[in-house]
Amino acid sequence: MPTGGSGHDPVGEALDRVVYLLDRSLAPRQKVRAFRRAIDIVAETGLDEIARRARDGTLTDLDGIGPSTASVIADAALDGPGEYLAQLERTTRLDVGMGGELRSLLRGDCHSHTTWSDGGADIATMARTAMALGHEYLVITDHSPRLTIAHGLTPERLAEQLAGIAVLNMEFAPFRILTGMEVDILEDGSLDLPESMLAQLDVVVASVHSKLAMPTAEMTKRMVMAVASPHVDILGHCTGRQILGTPRAPSTFDAEVVFAACARFDTAVEINCRPERQDPPDDLLDLAIEWGCKFAIDTDAHAPGQLEWQVSGTDKAARHGVAPTSIVNTWAADQLIEWAAAHPRS
Repeated sequence: MPTGGSGHDPVGEALDRVVYLLDRSLAPRQKVRAFRRAIDIVAETGLDEIARRARDGTLTDLDGIGPSTASVIADAALDGPGEYLAQLERTTRLDVGMGGELRSLLRGDCHSHTTWSDGGADIATMARTAMALGHEYLVITDHSPRLTIAHGLTPERLAEQLAGIAVLNMEFAPFRILTGMEVDILEDGSLDLPESMLAQLDVVVASVHSKLAMPTAEMTKRMVMAVASPHVDILGHCTGRQILGTPRAPSTFDAEVVFAACARFDTAVEINCRPERQDPPDDLLDLAIEWGCKFAIDTDAHAPGQLEWQVSGTDKAARHGVAPTSIVNTWAADQLIEWAAAHPRS
């Protein structure tokens, strides 16, 4: 095994890949945290000591290293078979379904989160992953301040993030990190950031995260007010439902009215690819198509491995006959930004 001075760290690479695959499979958070902690422990301990412990079978004597993490570390340190990692590669592989051709047309992802809010990786790591997946751009859409549980960004923190993205874009060019926000739609339909801040962003996703069970008429008005804002480009996960883990019923709203507003104000409807959301449901997707809405096929990724989830959205879009030209992230970055800046005012 190479020592710390070689610049090559097979143990860290193996653990990183395990975390990536666990995130891709939406594995329990505690399992992901265990492997992330193992990465830190290996870095703190040093590769020479890790190699010695791997040979001696004493890796689990290190606080925070359990049998699963130890097996990955030992295999990587001693050039073992890597059975745990190989099994993950097999079992977490994603099915492209009918959307392979459409996926090849996507140029970016318009909904992603980072460690600035409740994501698991920094902006640079998310951008590198998007590049590796063939994207030309990634929109960073961390949460707005109302969502305190997700460490939402205040205007001051958002300004700091925008400055950091400008620096990263010089490093990553020609790939582009686009500025954005998943802004909360408040109970009265207003948005959780001043218009002056929203106007500075390339792409804004607006989503309901609170009072999901409010009466139908009130929810309809709330969503339409947000969709009508010239600063809102994409309506995020429109029903708010959760179909995996702890189920959550979809919000009820007059979909005819909401999608008519999306069509009128040229606001895209998100096809959210998170496995536990798969939003909108099939019937509402068909209705949005009938109204002539635009769409954004977004992962809502909170970790690098989740950026691969677009294949579920492209499969769904293909099965429902969504026209590729109506999907805003099949467009080049300049076209996307130009469209986002030109919504009609109510």
